[in-house]
Amino acid sequence: MRQIPVDTTNATVMVAKAPQPKIKDRRSGEIATDMETGATLMTVDVMFAANNEVEILSITVPETGVSDELAMGTPVALTGLIARPWENEFNGQKRHGIAFRAVAVTSLVAAASKPKAA
Repeated sequence: MRQIPVDTTNATVMVAKAPQPKIKDRRSGEIATDMETGATLMTVDVMFAANNEVEILSITVPETGVSDELAMGTPVALTGLIARPWENEFNGQKRHGIAFRAVAVTSLVAAASKPKAA
């Protein structure tokens, strides 16, 4: 499946909704896990502003890649962000979209407040 790297260098990214476990099956409540590592997957909604446009993106991230300080409005860095086009058919209806996945979502506030080594 095609994966497109997303350049976040000139973007402003802030948490729009705190991280929540990604649900694999809404009926059973089963939590999604990474097929390769078995890590629990989380969803973080972010405000992504670039080129005079703002969008809310839902990013899937392994639980180990989510920093603790992610509250609404927190500026963040998205490590290893990729976009993956998807398409499926359900009950004769075709659906398509773009899924976003990152290795990590890290608070920039926490990084800025840490003392520098001498």
